[in-house]
Amino acid sequence: MGSAGAKQKRADRRAKIEELRRAEAARQRRNRIVTWTCSGVVTVGAIAGSWYLVDRSATRDKEQERAAAAPIKGERSFKDLGRNHVTTPVDYKSSPATGGDHNPVWMNCDGDLYGKEIDETNAVHSLEHGAVWVTYSDKADASEVRALKAKVEKTPYSLMSPYAEQSAPLTLSAWGKQLSVTSASDPRVNAFFDTYVQGAQTPEPGAACTGGKAV
Repeated sequence: MGSAGAKQKRADRRAKIEELRRAEAARQRRNRIVTWTCSGVVTVGAIAGSWYLVDRSATRDKEQERAAAAPIKGERSFKDLGRNHVTTPVDYKSSPATGGDHNPVWMNCDGDLYGKEIDETNAVHSLEHGAVWVTYSDKADASEVRALKAKVEKTPYSLMSPYAEQSAPLTLSAWGKQLSVTSASDPRVNAFFDTYVQGAQTPEPGAACTGGKAV
């Protein structure tokens, strides 16, 4: 093969190589575009997903707040309750009391069970700290009392004791709130605990439920 033919062959090879280089460069550009596009889609999707989760969580929180703010069917509310510390008997607006002037010492209310009646003025101080006070009369079925005792025992900021003078077999009291039931399985019992144990009605949220009066 002459020199002219060799030159032509080299030229053809260079042209082929250049063509391959251009093709490879074009392929790499396409890959980068696809990668950027996919990344953008993923990023947008992630952002959209995050906003969806945040929005859904906020909606759920608002629904829970509305549910907590809604009155529980059958509950009674009491307003204008005094909060003075006294060491004398108090004439309360309800029986059991749901709030008012009270003893400077609270009843321990860290899931505490009392087998006999307790001083109401001490119990009211516990309500001021955000406790739910469960009381029962001799009309209450023993199995229902046991079921409520089990619930109170595992619930911080709650206490339970007998209360002979109440009209209902079972009564749940919080500061300014009261509910009477006949059964521990009444769904309103859980609703009362969920709403009022350290609930929005609490005058002194976070105050101690231990270190007070035990008997």
